[in-house]
Amino acid sequence: MNNKQQLIQYYQWLRRYGYNDSHSGNASIRNNDNFWVTPSGACADTLKDNDLIECNLNGSLGEKASLDGPLHLAVYQKNPEAGAILHSHGAYSVAVTLNGEDFSPVDFEGQYYFSKIPVISIPYDQYIEQAAEAVSDVLAKYPITVVRGHGVYATAESINLAYKWTCSFELSAKTWLLAKQAGTL
Repeated sequence: MNNKQQLIQYYQWLRRYGYNDSHSGNASIRNNDNFWVTPSGACADTLKDNDLIECNLNGSLGEKASLDGPLHLAVYQKNPEAGAILHSHGAYSVAVTLNGEDFSPVDFEGQYYFSKIPVISIPYDQYIEQAAEAVSDVLAKYPITVVRGHGVYATAESINLAYKWTCSFELSAKTWLLAKQAGTL
C-alpha cells in the first residue's frame, strides 16, 4: 500500500470509528520533501487518492489543501521525525479537556504512553492565526495534543503510530469519564 492509500485508509478509519464526522478532521503523510494532505472540506466516506493535495516542505501548499495545511507544514518543519499527522474530534478527548488543563490518563495504557497530554487554549476566532505555531511547538515535544474545544492532533514517524496515539487517548479519556461517573475518581 502506498502513502496515499495509507492516508486515505487511516482518515476513513477516523470517520468509521467515530473520531470524526463525515467532513471533519484532516490528515497528512510525509513523502521525503513533500507531504500529502486531505483537501479542505474532504468527505472521508468518498475520498480518493487523486483528491489528496501535494505540498512541499519548503512552504508551498497545494491549492485546496486543508485549512490546517499550514499547521501540518509547521509540524513537519519543526519535527524532522514526523512522518504523519492525524487531526480528529473524538468526543471523549475533547470533553475531558474542555477545562483547558493538561490531561493525565488514569488507566495503565494511557499512563504508559503519555506522561501528560498538553492542552492548548486558542480563542476560536483566532484559530487560523495561532494554531500552526502553537500546535507545532507542542508536537515538537509530545506525540499528541489537544486544542481545547476543537480536537486532537497526533504525530509520529508512521501513520499507524499516530493512529495508535489517537485511539489510545480517546480510550483513556472515555475511561476517565466513566471512572468519574462511577465515583472511583
